[in-house]
Amino acid sequence: MSNDCYNHFCPVAKACEVLEPRWTLLILSEIWSGSSRFNEIRRGVPGISPTLMTKRLREMEEHGLITRFENSASGEISYRSTAIADELAPIVHALGEWAHRNIDADVTLERLDARLLMWNMRRKIDAKAMPQARRSVIKFTYPELPKAEQSYWLIAKPGVPIDLCLIDPGFDVDLFVTADLKALTSAWMGYSSLQAQIARDKIMLIGNADLAASINHWMVRSSYATA
Repeated sequence: MSNDCYNHFCPVAKACEVLEPRWTLLILSEIWSGSSRFNEIRRGVPGISPTLMTKRLREMEEHGLITRFENSASGEISYRSTAIADELAPIVHALGEWAHRNIDADVTLERLDARLLMWNMRRKIDAKAMPQARRSVIKFTYPELPKAEQSYWLIAKPGVPIDLCLIDPGFDVDLFVTADLKALTSAWMGYSSLQAQIARDKIMLIGNADLAASINHWMVRSSYATA
């Protein structure tokens, strides 16, 4: 447990003592988004070391924000938010909306991360809105990145969780999306539109015409995009 405290009876100060340690709210947000296992959470919170995340999870458990579960058969560990943590969810979302409205987009888009973008895009994909009922494979390429970090594959099929691959899964690709990372991040976050970035050739779509034409329907933007 962190030794940092305000030594103050004010409820805001007490809340800050629990929530201010770096990464705490981001870890909670990732758990609220559906991640439960250690490596899943780390993929949604890039930049945190395994050692620090272990420490934060332990502190959050001590504070009653999460519960740790161990599968007795497999030994697999998972984490879930508690009822008191879930009370914070609308407050944290409102904080994100405030930041989206009031922090300049250029400042937000200074730090780009393709893996984080794709990880978050993955869970917003609406496979039901795709024109084909079968499996759809969409390959995203960011040419400005180093070769090993350029390509990502989203595999979508109605009724099955969207899969994100960092290595070619070997399936035929239905749609190739070649994009400037900043342009796609901006469009997904709602600072610009997909149509505007496509018109500027910052995002290019090659492949299945129906899948390309319906991208606004199945590539659901960030929940902050309407803020």
